[in-house]
Amino acid sequence: MLVRDDLPPLREVIAAHGLSAKKSLGQNFLLDLNLTRRIARAAQAQGALVYEVGPGPGGLTRALLAEGAARVIAVERDERCLAALAEIAGAYPGRLEIVAADALALDEVKLLRERGENTPVRVAANLPYNIGTALLVKWLTADVWPPFWSSLTLMFQREVAERIAAQPGTHAYGRLSVLAQWRARAKILFDVSKSAFVPPPKVTSAVVRIEPLREPVAAARLRDLEAVTAVSFGQRRKMLRHSLKTLTQDAEALIRETGIDPVLRPEQLSVAEFASLARAWAKRVEKPISHVRE
Repeated sequence: MLVRDDLPPLREVIAAHGLSAKKSLGQNFLLDLNLTRRIARAAQAQGALVYEVGPGPGGLTRALLAEGAARVIAVERDERCLAALAEIAGAYPGRLEIVAADALALDEVKLLRERGENTPVRVAANLPYNIGTALLVKWLTADVWPPFWSSLTLMFQREVAERIAAQPGTHAYGRLSVLAQWRARAKILFDVSKSAFVPPPKVTSAVVRIEPLREPVAAARLRDLEAVTAVSFGQRRKMLRHSLKTLTQDAEALIRETGIDPVLRPEQLSVAEFASLARAWAKRVEKPISHVRE
């Protein structure tokens, strides 16, 4: 059951602290309380340790706590928002920790270990548009797997959300799709209207849920998979035998080793087939194969 606090409405909080969303930080404040509660429930916050990035004035933070999160660690780089977040911490004693830092530069495993936390956390965030994809790639390409998170419930621009969850053969399928689905499951949960934000963004947003697999869908070494997908989708309109020439002049022979038709285009390959290409490439450069970076 939702717990109601005595905090003022978010619009009043924003006005009281003189806050405005900064375009340079990719900010769009989320004020719709029904929506923030829906995201908190989608993140399965009740009873959980939740890691939040970019809380801003604290709309989602309040929903996570009100929906029963045992504890929230909120990382915010915008110092203007810290006072508003401190008020939320005061309303929920011992349940909200505010970390003033750049999430892209943080070592989350170290951060959690320093706080005595060794179990995977649930990540929930209305990610700033300008760092959302970079943060996701950081979390998907962790050296240690399974990762520090048990689930990611994240807000992205709808276009980015489609790329994350896209299936082979679709226009949105690309490098991000492969990285997201190689050792995780990704699903778009629901769209979010522009009117839910202040200021309203120019694009529709969507909430995505990602859960890690214990093992990749197919064996490969991460850095080889990254290399193969980078050159393949860097020239996505070309056949593989042409795009992979960036890696090796003998691209067609490399592809045929895997049993893949070299005239296919990258969006036609499954995640497992990209892993197969990565293994073949690893043999060419005489690197041992493992599931993680060495």
